[in-house]
Amino acid sequence: MLSEKSTETVRATLPAVGAAIGDIADLFYTKLFAAHPELLRDLFNRGNQNAGLQKQALAGSIAAFATHLVAHPDTRPDVMLERIAHKHASLGVTREQYPVVHRYLFAAIAEILGEAVTPEVAEAWGEVYWLMANSLIALEERLYAGRQVLAGDVWRTWTVAARVEETADCTTFHLVPADGATAPSFKPGQYVSVQVELADGARQIRQYSLSSAPGSPARSITVKRVRGEGPGGGPDGEVSNHLHARIATGDTLRVSAPYGDLVLRDSAAPVLLASAGIGCTPMLSMLEHLADTGHTAPVTVLHADRSPADHALRADHRALAHKLADASVRFWYEAGAEPGDGEGRLDLADVTVAPGTAAYLCGPLPFMRSVRAQLLARGVSAADIHYEVFGPDLWLASAEASGPAPA
Repeated sequence: MLSEKSTETVRATLPAVGAAIGDIADLFYTKLFAAHPELLRDLFNRGNQNAGLQKQALAGSIAAFATHLVAHPDTRPDVMLERIAHKHASLGVTREQYPVVHRYLFAAIAEILGEAVTPEVAEAWGEVYWLMANSLIALEERLYAGRQVLAGDVWRTWTVAARVEETADCTTFHLVPADGATAPSFKPGQYVSVQVELADGARQIRQYSLSSAPGSPARSITVKRVRGEGPGGGPDGEVSNHLHARIATGDTLRVSAPYGDLVLRDSAAPVLLASAGIGCTPMLSMLEHLADTGHTAPVTVLHADRSPADHALRADHRALAHKLADASVRFWYEAGAEPGDGEGRLDLADVTVAPGTAAYLCGPLPFMRSVRAQLLARGVSAADIHYEVFGPDLWLASAEASGPAPA
């Protein structure tokens, strides 16, 4: 993979580049958006940009990729690359955009590191970039081919067949193809991108897990309204608030083909589904699929939320689990817990975890870290613990850089 000469150069300069990678990423985005404002308007998540999350994810992924190549020059960090490729495919990213990124990224590296960027250093880090970029291009084009679409041509128009107010802040949109065509297949756990035109003309994109099962005639997404938390807490979510306030039954949305690497594996193994907050949405799709396919091994359904009133799709969550031959359900709430529910944070102390369990996690990073640690302590293999992050995957990049990553 990485040449011997470049490996030595990257190894020698990795501490300096790693220390400056945050500043490099910040300057890169400044330069990129100054030259191509349409990318910030119509492709990149402006909320994540304002919060600095995308910068952290980019910096972490580059550092993680370079660290992996130095330690294992003949292999690739495939888990990280697959996750990025699925997100890129859902946005319609194409190979023509990678040279643009290279131009402004290396301009930022040169400006931040100055004279330290000798021709040899530039060549070595250029090799790192193109190894990562070409790997992603190949993965993304394979994903497009799998959907039988031209590279980047992932968008179709869908009609809102119905909307259901699940909680004060969560609404489900049931979607059908506007042209009457058959809805594309997907795997339980995958997501779609939704693009909306906002008041300022920006066409912002967000990803939402499909909460329906693959066999359902419609496709359903459950959207939580993102509310700002006052000064310093960030603004309201642009797209979620637009969907809640402006999209009604009969309206149309631009929706991508389904993508995502957190998918339910077809096997006879016991399954554990642990979620928090709106992280329950991919779990509903998995549960319905397990019920539809007659899964007979034990299924453990766990969820944590603020209160029963905040738990979107709560009745469906329990009802789908009860369709299974061997399922147990436990919910935890910070307030308002009912008889049989747990109080406070999800705790596996009294939960039976069957040998050979495949675990799927979705929710805030602190929640998933806690559950993963508890599962590992209970003897679940790290390879059998899978997770989904809503937004930039800061956990995976840091894990790749420091050691074995979650699957």
